[in-house]
Amino acid sequence: MNFSVILNGEGGTLRTTELDALSNDIRDRFAAAGHSVEIRVVEGGELEAELDRAVANKDVEAVVIGGGDGSVSGAAGKLMDTGKALGVLPAGTMNLFARSLRIPLDLAEALDALATAPVEKVDIATANGRAFVHQYSIGMHAKLVHLREQREFASRLGKIRASAQAALRAVLDPPRIKLHLKLADGSEIEARTSSIGITNNLYGEGHIPYTDTPDGGVLGIYITKARTRREMFSFLAKMAMGKWRSNEQVAIYQTTEVVLEILSAHRRFRCVIDGELCELEKRVELKIHPGALKVLRPAIPDPDK
Repeated sequence: MNFSVILNGEGGTLRTTELDALSNDIRDRFAAAGHSVEIRVVEGGELEAELDRAVANKDVEAVVIGGGDGSVSGAAGKLMDTGKALGVLPAGTMNLFARSLRIPLDLAEALDALATAPVEKVDIATANGRAFVHQYSIGMHAKLVHLREQREFASRLGKIRASAQAALRAVLDPPRIKLHLKLADGSEIEARTSSIGITNNLYGEGHIPYTDTPDGGVLGIYITKARTRREMFSFLAKMAMGKWRSNEQVAIYQTTEVVLEILSAHRRFRCVIDGELCELEKRVELKIHPGALKVLRPAIPDPDK
């Protein structure tokens, strides 16, 4: 295959990685698997233009993006319905979509996995036409991201520490949002909540929030019911352990599309799309697009072989 590898030099662990050495390693590993590869190292502001160039290049069959979840999400949106495959080189803080695709988090292991992975189709979701691979959220998560962005950090550990501090502040003073949902089957939900997340497939159990079934064909809807600080801490503790079905502080629904309307003064709030803080629209139409994204997805070894 002909690969375009795009490394976001400002993304996650790549900030502190020797990129010339990594580029040479990529060439060697992909060549050994019989692939041709072109490597571009870009700054964050150049990423979109480089993705556009790769998508327009008829010779490129797959694009590998090295960066965090925001970079991966942007690449997925560009590659959706193009027929070109997306490869994820996990170089962010959480690497949630990489985890969903079973890609090793060690960069060397990830390169070997990507060089030999088959192409499969998985789902991608949209919010008013903007693609996302993980989650669209309103409320406490958006407040957490906003508070975290006010802090300075220069490493993955620093970002995790800043996130924990921001989460504590968000829990102590959670937002309150009134909203209305209309699901694909015609059912309607009205809720007052501190947080809602709408996800590209349902979260798996027993680990941090990411899906184990990226081709499940549904949106997950997670509405926080916690009111008091004690309930909020209980919700977050169970969320961190991946306890969703037994978490009495969250209501879970699933659908193929949903219209979300903000009944509160929506300009007071922001939303988060795959980790990126965005302006919140008063009416948001969210849809799942089954099989609309081709990805490099390593096969799970058969334990019987």
